[in-house]
Amino acid sequence: MSDLQVVLGEMQPWTDSTDHRPALAALLADALPSDRRALIVGPHSRPLISAVLDRAADTTVLVRSVADAEGLAAEFGERLQIVAGALDGLQAEPFQVVVAADGLDRVLGYDSADLSWTERLQALATLAAPDAVVVLALENEFSLLNLLDSRPADQRHGDDEWRPLHDDPTRPVSVDQLASALPWTAQLYADFGSRTFVAADVAAAARPGELPTRLAVDALEAADVPVLSPIADGVDSAARAGLLAAIPTGWIAICGMHAEHDLYARTGPSVLTADKTPTGWQTSIAGGGSPVDGLRFDPAVVPSTVPDGTSVESVLIRLAAAEDVPAFRKLAACLGEWAADSPVVLRWDDVVVDGETFAHGVSPWVTEEPTDSADLLAAAWYRFHERLIGQRRRHPWPPWMVGDDLVSTWMSMSGVELPEPVQATSPDTPPASAGHVARGKELAAALAGVLETRAHAAADVRTALADAERARQELFELRGHVFGLERTLGFRNKAMKTRENRIRELRTQLQKVTADNNRIRGSRTYALSRVVFHAAQIRKPRVVARKVARRVRKRWP
Repeated sequence: MSDLQVVLGEMQPWTDSTDHRPALAALLADALPSDRRALIVGPHSRPLISAVLDRAADTTVLVRSVADAEGLAAEFGERLQIVAGALDGLQAEPFQVVVAADGLDRVLGYDSADLSWTERLQALATLAAPDAVVVLALENEFSLLNLLDSRPADQRHGDDEWRPLHDDPTRPVSVDQLASALPWTAQLYADFGSRTFVAADVAAAARPGELPTRLAVDALEAADVPVLSPIADGVDSAARAGLLAAIPTGWIAICGMHAEHDLYARTGPSVLTADKTPTGWQTSIAGGGSPVDGLRFDPAVVPSTVPDGTSVESVLIRLAAAEDVPAFRKLAACLGEWAADSPVVLRWDDVVVDGETFAHGVSPWVTEEPTDSADLLAAAWYRFHERLIGQRRRHPWPPWMVGDDLVSTWMSMSGVELPEPVQATSPDTPPASAGHVARGKELAAALAGVLETRAHAAADVRTALADAERARQELFELRGHVFGLERTLGFRNKAMKTRENRIRELRTQLQKVTADNNRIRGSRTYALSRVVFHAAQIRKPRVVARKVARRVRKRWP
């Protein structure tokens, strides 16, 4: 085990939680030089520390938590020099590489001086050599995720973080302010949820539906933060205004060296890198992974060149909002013809409009088993359904046409004719059309799972309010329906009582008539009348008389 050095400002018992950020590790692997004396300031994940350790000649890590320092010492041993304490307590020779990828928020302890962000930066600069490569992160207080966070301020940063630097007036809150505050010339990257890093100048030029915007939406939607409104709407609005570089969750400044690529994004178990070209993007992705929910990560299906165009989803949403059904139908028909031989699970938010045709984006997910093109088309339309109807976007279709019915309509626009639904044999029997799109629904759900979207998280407040208003409307309508049913039942109850009283009266009358009839039938007068009646029916009296006389003689001889 390596020697553990303790300086002023150590915190115990304490620990600073960190998460692995593969995209950041790939960025640092391209930006950091080799065989230099390096310093890592603040809490970082184990894989990131290993990435720096493998490239540096000598590595020192400064963490304020003694418990974290002991854990690092036990894991890395003599390979790593570990210092427990605050930034202002470290006294050492200048380093050739300084990595503060966690920022300057978690570098002071209880006993440290109350240093502002600028003073912390000055303390960091004293530890860097004149020609040092410095990597510095800064959390963006003006980030879209922070603005849309529905939690109150006292719940956003708990005691486990202990970051008393949120109201510092010297802290930069924009790209320009950060570039001006740094004592070095820096290459700036916009950090979207620690999953996507885009060069600041490239992000500023990105527009809605383009590759940086799409990856930024995916990264922010994967963040486990309760929001006030859908993330995609805010990102698209910022990109339309040319402010995509102003609303990330943070920035990464690389001073003294330049990274190789314009974009780094985590996708599945690997990292995607891309470079801006005059006509599009040059992409590169490596690695692979085991199948997940019937889907397999296949980097080979990602094209090396992606056109620089807007996504099909953006065009479809625009046409739906304009209620231009003929243009929507025409575009759907073209998509149906183009997607006949798709090698990947289709998603319209990653299919690019390329002139008169379309092109695949950077999605590397394919089905583990061979899948019919109609199922892939249904998966794309189901994902579009969740992003259009689920976010309460404007569209020309009736509000009761949702789910399988609407997806079936879109598929018919794409040239896939589904049979008409038949009447169910029981209340639990699904319509016939459900069987043809069920596979697409499964693929869309599996794709949402591997993309780590917010489908599992709570709905944003705007959607929750819309759902509540819809529930109130449905409740009002149901109350009216119940009132009508109660009134109808009241009328029917009165009619039933009137009918029951009439039946009782008729039953009493019947009993009286029956009693009178029985009394009459038992009288002698009725018996004599019957004898007279039968006698009057005799046509041959003599013959009858002889027969009667004969029987009398036999009975009484």
